[in-house]
Amino acid sequence: MATHLSVNLNAIAMLRNRRDLPWPSVTGIGALALDAGANGLTVHPRPDERHIRRQDVYDLKEMIRHEYAGKEFNIEGYPDDRFMALIQDIEPDQVTFVPDDPMQNTSDHGWDILSNEDLLKKVIGISHEVSCRVSLFVDTDPLVAASAVQVGADRIEIYTGPYGALKSAPQIEAELDRISATADAAREAGLEVNAGHDLTLFNLPALIQRVPYIAETSIGHCFTADCLIYGVKETVKRYLSELGH
Repeated sequence: MATHLSVNLNAIAMLRNRRDLPWPSVTGIGALALDAGANGLTVHPRPDERHIRRQDVYDLKEMIRHEYAGKEFNIEGYPDDRFMALIQDIEPDQVTFVPDDPMQNTSDHGWDILSNEDLLKKVIGISHEVSCRVSLFVDTDPLVAASAVQVGADRIEIYTGPYGALKSAPQIEAELDRISATADAAREAGLEVNAGHDLTLFNLPALIQRVPYIAETSIGHCFTADCLIYGVKETVKRYLSELGH
């Protein structure tokens, strides 16, 4: 089964927010991506609304519900009370919990699951009550699989930022070994595996070749940059091709 492409719309929203104007439209670009074959959409709303706004989350949910049955909606964020209230209200297909401070620039590390065991068990339970699949954002470490199972997660999302930053072939191979070992351990523990952060048309092929059973990739920053060159439809087509579609 080919790896799903979930298009992260945060960079589109950040571009829109440079001016007090309604374009580029977050829902409009999301619709173009889904029309072109993307499997779903991802957003990471932050308290300061510097990119995705709270209203965007509601607008995207309505669009997917009424116009794109079968497409998935993934919401990322730190599980504070405000975020959890949003999850209970929206009931997305998937929620991805990240451990970062809500005010930091971008997600740059995975959960220390055991140190946050009580919190994660609580918010995963709440998410399951509204039928949300739960993914935990994690660093490369095979030992994380058992901890993720222990708190009730359905998936892990492997943080691929370090992989995306590497240039030399030996370093890339070593990081792919770590990603593969983490993914294999998760799979053996009964978890599905997602991957995300700094994935591009150039580094996806080696990742998918090494871990062909990745269920979903969430791609936003480079996807948006590629859209400036190729357009949305062609960019989706190119990413889907690298993901085995």
